[in-house]
Parts: sequence; structure tokens; C-alpha cells
Amino acid sequence: MSAHCQLTGRQPGFGHRISHSHRRSKRHFDPNIQRKRYWLPSEGRYVRLTLSTKGIRTIDAIGVDAAVARIRARGGKV
Repeated sequence: MSAHCQLTGRQPGFGHRISHSHRRSKRHFDPNIQRKRYWLPSEGRYVRLTLSTKGIRTIDAIGVDAAVARIRARGGKV
């Protein structure tokens, strides 16, 4: 499972891990990605989405039908 949100597009961020002596080494920051199943009433079926926690809150606010429409408008597959 890739660390990528289907709704918001959040991906891992990259930066440096800095030690006490200020030496730098590469690291990455993964978003909090969850797989969640929603009932899609317009199609009469369940859809399984890979979402960040912000994406889950967005679906709670706008509804699953509007969220699936946004994902499809971005060219995503549901």
C-alpha cells in the first residue's frame, strides 16, 4: 500500500534527521494513511478508499458521493 491519499493527494515528505552534533541524514515523513470502506448509495455498492486522516474528516463533512466525484475528477480510480 503506497503512502498516498486518494482524496487530498498527500504523499510522504522528505527532509533530514538532525543529530545532537548537527549531522544530517535523510529521512521521510509518512502521512497517516488508512484504508476505509464506504457505502456508495448512488451505485449501490461499497468502495474501499486509501485516505489520510484529513481525507476521512473531509468525507465526513462533504459526503461520500461528493468525495468520490472529486477523486474521479482528479483521474483517480474508485
